[in-house]
Amino acid sequence: MKWNFPAVRLVALSAVAGILAGATALYVIGVPDGNTGAETAEETACAAKAERVAALEPAVGGEVAAMLPADPPQSLSDLRFNGPDGTAMSLADLSGKAVLINLWATWCVPCRVEMPALDSLQREMGSDAFEVVAINVDRGGDEKPQAFLQETGIRSLAYYRDDTMGVFNDLKRRGLALGLPVTLLVDEDGCLLAHMNGPAEWSSEDARKLVEAALPQAGS
Repeated sequence: MKWNFPAVRLVALSAVAGILAGATALYVIGVPDGNTGAETAEETACAAKAERVAALEPAVGGEVAAMLPADPPQSLSDLRFNGPDGTAMSLADLSGKAVLINLWATWCVPCRVEMPALDSLQREMGSDAFEVVAINVDRGGDEKPQAFLQETGIRSLAYYRDDTMGVFNDLKRRGLALGLPVTLLVDEDGCLLAHMNGPAEWSSEDARKLVEAALPQAGS
C-alpha cells in the first residue's frame, strides 16, 4: 500500500485539534461576556492599588513563592458562587475582610492534598478581618464534596460551592485560572492583590506572613 504522507499528517493534525477543542470546552462552558461598558467605580479603585500590591511583595516567598502580584490589581467583587446556606452570593458580600479564595474539586489530587492546610489556616487566622473561602467546583450534587470534607476532618472551612464552573470560567477569561487548584488573595475592597495556579503549603509560616500583610490594617 502506498501512503499519502501529507494527507495522513493532515488527518492526524485534525484529530489532535479535535481533542484539544474537546478538552478546552470543559473549561469554557458558561464563560460570561464580561462588562464591555464603562469602567466601574470598583475597577477604578482597584487599579489605583499598585502601591498596596508592591507593599505585599516582600511577604511573597518560601512556601508561597508561586504567588504572582496582581498586574494590574482588578476588582473581583462580581465573582458569583453559592454561600454556606446554599443561596447565591458574590464576593462583594464579603467586603470588609481580606479573603483567600481557593477553587478546588474532589477529582483534583493537589486540591485534596492542600485542603487540610487551608483548614488549618482558617482555624488559626480566620476572623472578622480574614477568611479562607474554599469554593468547590464539582459538577453534580453536594454529596461527594461534603463526604470528602467529612472524611478528611475539615471543620473550619465554610462550604462554598459552584457546580456550574462559572467562577472558574470567569477567572479563566481574566487570565487568572489555568487549572485547579486556583488561589487568589483579595483585599477588603474585593481587589485582587496576588494569585497563583497550583498547590501551596497554606499552614506554613510563609502563608501566615502573606495573610498578615494583606489584612485591612496592614494596607491602611
